[in-house]
Amino acid sequence: MERLQKYIADCGVASRRKAEELMLKGYVEVNGEKVTELGTKIDPEKDEVTFKGKVLKPEKKKVYIMLNKPEGYVTTARDQFGRPTVMDLIKDVKERVVPVGRLDYDTSGLLLLTNDGDIVYKLTHPKNEIDKVYEAKLFGVPDSNTINLFRRGITIDGKKTSPAKIELLKVDGRFSWCNITIHEGRNRQVRKMCQAARHPVASLRRIAEGEIYLGDLKKGSWRYLTDKEIRYLKEL
Repeated sequence: MERLQKYIADCGVASRRKAEELMLKGYVEVNGEKVTELGTKIDPEKDEVTFKGKVLKPEKKKVYIMLNKPEGYVTTARDQFGRPTVMDLIKDVKERVVPVGRLDYDTSGLLLLTNDGDIVYKLTHPKNEIDKVYEAKLFGVPDSNTINLFRRGITIDGKKTSPAKIELLKVDGRFSWCNITIHEGRNRQVRKMCQAARHPVASLRRIAEGEIYLGDLKKGSWRYLTDKEIRYLKEL
């Protein structure tokens, strides 16, 4: 027996957390009956699962992709406002994959996509505390008080963040470049933290997630992960 949301994730529809939302909205049926109970288990060999009327089957070939997301793309399969999505950039990929987490519309950099539900779960579940490193161009120059503020956590949206790291790389006129490391995935978190610290973001790029690094991959391009990178993800 297998949890329904895990089965949906393994079929490449969405992450486990997103699959739960789809279930609650009534989009998922098992043997012709709508299922909204999140603890539901199924027998993959006997039960028929459908999403919006389409029968789901697990992806047999697992694929793991790194994309250097440009600014101006949303991290969804489709956008209600007609904006370009990250899926437009990987049209050559035959398998149905989902983004691992999100990058803001105005943020560029490393985005992983896969049809391996276990990997999506490992990378996105808060308990695993996977570091995400961002290169930020900021207005102004953070001083020691600001650096300590990041280390203690900053209150955004009424809730304090977990301790973060900020490392000053260089200063040029009224701008500074910093590496900022967090392990949470709250909405526009880095931008909101910097705004609260009175150093608004001029540009933002994710350069690493755990031990997966963007490197010199060109903006808008993608590649399959190496065997070494895939082993790292599976051993998390």
